[in-house]
Amino acid sequence: MRFRRRKLRPIVKLGGAHPEDFAVSPRRRRGIYLLPNLFTTAALFAGFFATVQAMNQRFDWAAIAIFAAMVLDGMDGRVARLTHTQSAFGEHYDSLSDMASFGVAPAIVMYEWALRGLGRWGWAAAFVYCAGAALRLARFNANIGAVDKRFFQGLPSPAAAALVAGFVWLAVDSGFGIEDVWLRWVAFGVTVYAGLTMVSSAPFYSGKSFHLGVSVPFWVMVAIVVIIFFVSSNPSKVLFGLFCCYAVSGYVYWGWRRWRGESNPARPVPHSADASG
Repeated sequence: MRFRRRKLRPIVKLGGAHPEDFAVSPRRRRGIYLLPNLFTTAALFAGFFATVQAMNQRFDWAAIAIFAAMVLDGMDGRVARLTHTQSAFGEHYDSLSDMASFGVAPAIVMYEWALRGLGRWGWAAAFVYCAGAALRLARFNANIGAVDKRFFQGLPSPAAAALVAGFVWLAVDSGFGIEDVWLRWVAFGVTVYAGLTMVSSAPFYSGKSFHLGVSVPFWVMVAIVVIIFFVSSNPSKVLFGLFCCYAVSGYVYWGWRRWRGESNPARPVPHSADASG
């Protein structure tokens, strides 16, 4: 018995459809970049570790952990840019990590160390700081691309956390008695100042214009060596002093620009101005 070979008939186009319309689209990869997110996870762990150490009354370790989280948080973004591994997932993950490490952890550390003794004033100050960090991060995410990259609008949350943690570290390292009422109220003032400054419009230098691959004068390297020497000689005092200077620099620069009649560079640019330009 012989079988006849049937010819394949061409596909009839229905409604103007083309053969490429039936092609199966390639599956999108849903993975995440490991290297920058490892730094973000390490920063998140440092913030969690600071909270645990505060509950264990180890406030010096809690403050050091917050500084470690600040260093790790500064590295994840640079690593992502250097390795070209930026992603929307990394941006959202970094914001959530910042809220835990620089919003919740410093507030708990300061409350457990000094603010608890002030009663309702204590937890109110801690909440002002925590809410300020949340509002600052939300405003930062909403104004991406609308603010001059050279400046932050308001005190960045890592610097605010370093200011609070630096005060705790300095007081514990210097042996100040937390039983003194004046120290509790100073802690109250530092916490409220950091929380309100985060939601201010003062311009704080961001340092994003500094690139590792750009050549710098020789004196810059000498200055870095000197700073490392002073920080290593007395970390608690030097770091707290540096972040105190940074925490007031935005207001000083803002006032200087207003005195000269110049606008605030940290103000977001309206979208209508972008469209017309």
